[in-house]
Amino acid sequence: MADDSQLLPHRNAIDAIDQQILQLMNQRAQHARAIGELKGTGVVYRPEREAQVLQRIKQINTGPLPDESVARLFREIMSECLAVERPLTIAYLGPQGTFTQLAAMKHFGHAAHTVACPTVDESMRLVEARQADYVVAPIENSTEGSVGRTLDLLVNTPLKVCGEVVLRIHHHLLCQHNHMNDLQVVYAHAQALAQCQRWLAKNLPENVRCVAVSSNGEAARLASEQSHAAAIASQAAAEIYQLHKLASNIEDEPNNTTRFLVLGYQDTTPSGTGDKTSLIVSAPNRAGTLHRLIAPFTQAGISLTKFESRPSHTGLWEYVFFIDIEGHHLDANIQAALNELRDVTGFVKVVGSYPMAVI
Repeated sequence: MADDSQLLPHRNAIDAIDQQILQLMNQRAQHARAIGELKGTGVVYRPEREAQVLQRIKQINTGPLPDESVARLFREIMSECLAVERPLTIAYLGPQGTFTQLAAMKHFGHAAHTVACPTVDESMRLVEARQADYVVAPIENSTEGSVGRTLDLLVNTPLKVCGEVVLRIHHHLLCQHNHMNDLQVVYAHAQALAQCQRWLAKNLPENVRCVAVSSNGEAARLASEQSHAAAIASQAAAEIYQLHKLASNIEDEPNNTTRFLVLGYQDTTPSGTGDKTSLIVSAPNRAGTLHRLIAPFTQAGISLTKFESRPSHTGLWEYVFFIDIEGHHLDANIQAALNELRDVTGFVKVVGSYPMAVI
């Protein structure tokens, strides 16, 4: 075991480095403040700029810290520097401890002010009324597919997608005590129940009911108030509601991942790091419709990363199509494809172009 004389030089070096880091972070914050003063009352958050910074940091990182850790550290530094300009307010599906809140904190950092809302609808309305700057909303899960309510809301909202977040989802079974014998009910969001259905069928006593609620955070809140209840929720929810873990990582798929969209009132410019564009399209229900929707993109060599239909709620057997493509809507080939698409469809909405998530 090393003695103090061997450790002391390293500790002194770390102290000196910490001082340099602190000085440099404050210098960075001063430049952020100066930028804020130059912008005046304009937009302070530029997702394309943040994507450029994070991609550059990952490219120049030489280790031993992994790229993901370095990106996370710089995300927090940018969050604190942005708060020097003006703290952001982010709406999310609450209550505290939901995966949507975790996604908001991953994307905007801990300096942002997060506001819990009872539904995705309410979280979007808060931003539409300009009572919050941005909303983070779940859009799809790698196991259970798209979140229908979010898709439906995108059709009519004036908000634009300006970012995306990808979050690995680990579900835990939480309750007030350390045993399953007294359980009568398990609360969770419907998607979480579906994502854990094999584990639940194998491990829960037969008499335990599974009840869907509005969010996993709400499930944890209910479990904290009921001695015979458990919740499927996150590590953060366990800490917030002071619940014990009966079991960890109970999701059926080990790579279970959820994608979230960030929406606000601003447009983004091309990031140069890789962008996506989200579209909503409607077309008459007749033979060849799908071909006519896809042809402009395939002919232009544009990659589709999502293509999904939903009932339009305007007529029987009428549908709208949700399409994600690679590239920015200002790119010349995408503008040409969109013009061609408008000639063969009844409705084309560019929901937004935004940098791809920096994992």
